[in-house]
Amino acid sequence: MKFDAAGLDKWTSPVLFDVTRERLVEYALATNDPIPAHRAGDVASPVFAIVPVFQSLLEPALEVVPTSLFGKVLHGEQDFRFHRPIRPGDSLVSRAKMTGFEGLPKGTRATVYLECRSSDGSLVNEQYVTFFVRGFDTGAKEGVLGPGHRLDEALRSSAPVAKVSQHVDDDQTFRYGPAAGDPMPIHLDEDVARAAGLPGIIAHGLCTMAFTSWALLTEVGESSVDRLRRLAVRFAAPVLPGQDLSTSIWAAGPGSFAFETTVGDKVVVKDGLAEIGDS
Repeated sequence: MKFDAAGLDKWTSPVLFDVTRERLVEYALATNDPIPAHRAGDVASPVFAIVPVFQSLLEPALEVVPTSLFGKVLHGEQDFRFHRPIRPGDSLVSRAKMTGFEGLPKGTRATVYLECRSSDGSLVNEQYVTFFVRGFDTGAKEGVLGPGHRLDEALRSSAPVAKVSQHVDDDQTFRYGPAAGDPMPIHLDEDVARAAGLPGIIAHGLCTMAFTSWALLTEVGESSVDRLRRLAVRFAAPVLPGQDLSTSIWAAGPGSFAFETTVGDKVVVKDGLAEIGDS
């Protein structure tokens, strides 16, 4: 049993998604986003970009990963590259392909590349999704993995330019699941979550990432999603409903910001990177 390199670089069939103002509002409210333009549905929150591509997210893995291993798959990293924001009325077309994998002693990591285009064919965003198959080393490295975004440890010697505290509501997962179109039961059913070895229902990783996105925009991006060019994170530990998040943001160069999110003294989002351009 091993990953099949012959399945790399095979595009999935295009998936269509029509963006409505109501769907944008629902997502902003489900992620406690305070930015008025997001709450009014005038423009999408950054991490809403996962919604139009969600159907294509794991489909490329069917060509590469043995189906018996799908229960061991974890979402490890997410890297958005924004060409323009999503707006109500957009008709979007998404497709995906797996680009590479690498066997490691504790599991195998693999990268799926997704692209989202408008109906005229222009790029709206690109995404690199890295997932990790726990406890299975496929014994090889093939293709191309996602680009790096590791936090420079030297930044810790300077004070953060901002630190944001946020609260994950007790009902957060029940609001986020429908808004994102993500029905995974570990986020909605205590028994299923505990059977999977979790302490209980956990927050969606992309919901936590959405929290970090509006923290960054409000603190260093003038609350303007039009300025956001890249947003990348590594998911380090699960977040539980009812917990408090603390996100520290460091200046990492012109228009570049590194960030990290903790619950107490535990890091839950690491190697965060945001690139913010001019208006």
